[in-house]
Amino acid sequence: MSLLKRLEAQKQSEQPGKGAEKAKPFLPVKSDPYQNLKVRIHKRIIDEMSLEESKVLTDQDADRQALEEVVARIATAVMDEEAAPVPRGDRGRIIAEVVDEVLGYGPIDPLLKDDTISEIMVNGPNQVYVERKGKLVLTDVRFRDDAHVMHVIEKIVAPLGRRIDESSPMVDARLPDGSRVNAIIPPLALKGPCLTIRKFAKDPLTIQDLINFGTLTEEMANFLKACVEGKLNIVVSGGTGSGKTTTLNCLSSFIPPDERIITIEDAAELQLRQEHVVTLETRPPNIEGKGAITMRDLVRNSLRMRPDRIVVGEVRSGEALDMLQAMNTGHDGSLTTGHANSPRDMLSRLETMVLMAGMDLPVRAIREQIASAIDLIVQQARLRDGSRKITHLTEVQGMEGDVITLQDIFVFEQTGKDESGKIIGRYRPTGIRPKFLEKLAANGITVPNEIFWPK
Repeated sequence: MSLLKRLEAQKQSEQPGKGAEKAKPFLPVKSDPYQNLKVRIHKRIIDEMSLEESKVLTDQDADRQALEEVVARIATAVMDEEAAPVPRGDRGRIIAEVVDEVLGYGPIDPLLKDDTISEIMVNGPNQVYVERKGKLVLTDVRFRDDAHVMHVIEKIVAPLGRRIDESSPMVDARLPDGSRVNAIIPPLALKGPCLTIRKFAKDPLTIQDLINFGTLTEEMANFLKACVEGKLNIVVSGGTGSGKTTTLNCLSSFIPPDERIITIEDAAELQLRQEHVVTLETRPPNIEGKGAITMRDLVRNSLRMRPDRIVVGEVRSGEALDMLQAMNTGHDGSLTTGHANSPRDMLSRLETMVLMAGMDLPVRAIREQIASAIDLIVQQARLRDGSRKITHLTEVQGMEGDVITLQDIFVFEQTGKDESGKIIGRYRPTGIRPKFLEKLAANGITVPNEIFWPK
């Protein structure tokens, strides 16, 4: 949809529909004294724009400064016509907000540009939270109404060929910078459209960044580097917002540049820096409910693409069976993530996901598949102070009877809190030498025994 058409649609959305129910705010809403003025500016932009200026607006690669000059000229003309003069400081803010509506994502555009924010949560037009340093903070950002939130959601999903309406009221998408987006609207969201954006750094975090943040130690980083280079199959496990995708990005940076990597995701967000990467993304069903391409379809297809490594953004369902089979049939060095609170819980979830594939397999057979496929579980957590830590590096050793045996190699021990509430703890090697060191040695990777000794 062209920018001019979007402006037209936005102008129409600003007029409340007849008989529409009034939005119920979560909090007292601060009225915008310049709302009507901004509506008039939008209308004037559409009505009076010259041909050359319209080319600037419809050019996706246009310089933002050139756009601001167009909007500023028209906005200044409208404001000069006001009976009461608009203060100079407010003029600048009005022009910036109009530019955000036209070129960006409306009220949340400044939040998207704020590098200190890692997540944006729009819980309806009158309640917007952000996450800073692992803590949730309520902002003073407000939308006009539900239609305004819907306009921003449409602006995000339309360029990706996704749709959101009453027949398909949930959507996963991404922004051009790779940030992950989830939107859900009425009738499923009872208090208005909800939008959640997980932001990612423009420059992906490196393993050194994680060491500096205290997510892991240098010894653990060197150990993980050896595990990836030695083609171990690794699962990064953790809760929501624990940093699994960031850790997966860092682990994938250790993959040698001469290997062919296939990535499979619901919404592409991995930021691999190697040259030989093929990125696959699932496809939702069309308006007739047909044509969906699932994670399982893509995992199966990837096996025919001559991969050296398969990286699955997250296993949630039956694709776990295909992933395990790939790991067991020569595709060593595969990486994936999953939601679980501990390494043992991750194994239980994998069992459940394999059963979701519809295969009537005995539990022992599933456990044997898991035990032979997965070498290492990286358990990550977001602690109460907002910090993110790798709490366990756990080896999957094999089977004893009907039970999969696990052995912790490194653990994080919490010892207390300081005066500011920051969690105090230490990373400790358990003194256990993992069995898979023989596999690493067969691939030419040596790990010094000293890193496993408790200090």
